[in-house]
Amino acid sequence: MPPITFKSSLNNKDLFTLTFELVPGRGSQTAVHTKALALARDLVTDGRICAVSITDNAGGYATLSPDVIGREIMSLGMDVIGHFSCKDKNRNKMESVLYGLDRIGLQNLLVITGDYPQQGYCGQPKPVFDLDSVQAIDLITGLNSGSADGPATSFYIGVAISPFKYSEAELVMQYLKLQRKVHAGAHFGISQLGFDCRKYHELIQYRPTLGADFPILGNVFLPTPKVAHLMHQRQIPGCIMPEELFKQIRDESQAADKGKQARLERGASQLAIMRGLGYDGAHIGGPGLGMADLDFLISEAERRQQNWRQLLQNFNYRPTAGFYYFKDNGEKLNSTTLSARTPKKIRSPLFHVSQGLHNQVFSPKGALYPLAKSCCLGLNQTVFRRPLFWLEHLSKFILFSCRNCGDCTLDHYGYLCPQSGCAKYLLNGPCGGSDDGWCEVYPGQKKCHYVLSYERLKNRNSINQFGRQFIPPRNWSLKNKSSWVNFYTGLDNTSKDCRKP
Repeated sequence: MPPITFKSSLNNKDLFTLTFELVPGRGSQTAVHTKALALARDLVTDGRICAVSITDNAGGYATLSPDVIGREIMSLGMDVIGHFSCKDKNRNKMESVLYGLDRIGLQNLLVITGDYPQQGYCGQPKPVFDLDSVQAIDLITGLNSGSADGPATSFYIGVAISPFKYSEAELVMQYLKLQRKVHAGAHFGISQLGFDCRKYHELIQYRPTLGADFPILGNVFLPTPKVAHLMHQRQIPGCIMPEELFKQIRDESQAADKGKQARLERGASQLAIMRGLGYDGAHIGGPGLGMADLDFLISEAERRQQNWRQLLQNFNYRPTAGFYYFKDNGEKLNSTTLSARTPKKIRSPLFHVSQGLHNQVFSPKGALYPLAKSCCLGLNQTVFRRPLFWLEHLSKFILFSCRNCGDCTLDHYGYLCPQSGCAKYLLNGPCGGSDDGWCEVYPGQKKCHYVLSYERLKNRNSINQFGRQFIPPRNWSLKNKSSWVNFYTGLDNTSKDCRKP
């Protein structure tokens, strides 16, 4: 009997699907990869873990490509989930890589934005981020439907979900971006790693909002003392190490086994809790885990399963304060009542003036729309074409730090420019790397673009529409051209849907 595939397992509600994350190392012929292949053989023989996921330049550092080692692992009879990151590839390269992945049969993908690139050959690499994760999902959905030349592909699309945000703006924007991912065609989700069971419960409670029975795997991660220290120092984007747990791991590391048994015990409890909360499976990870460790982890979790609610008492690490989507039920989990959101008055005169002008000039119902359109299109055909361009660029540069993309999206974000405000140029919601409202790339120096946008969108009653929108990728042929003219002529990607022929 052939082994069950990851996709069929995850879509079988009678099964609790287990996956394991492998992190390739640098180089092509190393002991790390030899051990990974040996572990994959053991996992095939054991049969309880149905797929391994392989990261794509995790942390922003160059490593062995996931499709290379993924192909070797698939040849052993193990299903593979390849991470597919947006940080290193433009849209054409993405499409080319996707054709190759489909050809070799690596069709389970975890589509992610990706960590900001770190030090490489001769210095800092250029970040690409031509598409964000929502746009990449839309691209893959199009390939699955046969919109490109050739037969349709058969990708099973997964996404990352980060409920471990403790400010209202960060958390709500993460969930709204998840809605965009599902609407773009995502099939399943894997949560970010965390240690707050109330947050894990929150994600399961939020799931019906997605409008479908969307399968989600909870992340069960066993950090070593070294990794826990890095997380505690905020050096791993998007990963929070609560103070109480960090002290506990530090104390455990004084044992002869450096705290390994304690990590396995804690992981077994978390695995049992994930199943009790209603997750469809668990995504297991952690440095240095071997087959014996995974055997203990899974077997011990099964023994603890019946008492998962009692385990909550000893596994609920959280900050002293933070925003939760639902109110506390007094039993370490959430009630069904939504938490109150505090309205905040927008004190920016520039926002109010910009909104008023936009409604009059760029809305077809605006009083100045016909005149503005006529003037822009008329001047664009005369010697005043360049003066018109410079008038727009200089005014928007002074007011909004305009990057002259010619494909303006200011009105979607409360008149804050994502090309200058977001280090990854994301158009469909934040990445998961923000920390306490600060940008992943510039912590303590620059606020996340979507944190700043949230208050403006929320207070003009636009935030509920955010999860149902799709912003097409920037059209680079419009760079250094007037976005006003591009808008009125229907050339910019906010005036049309690039997915339609």
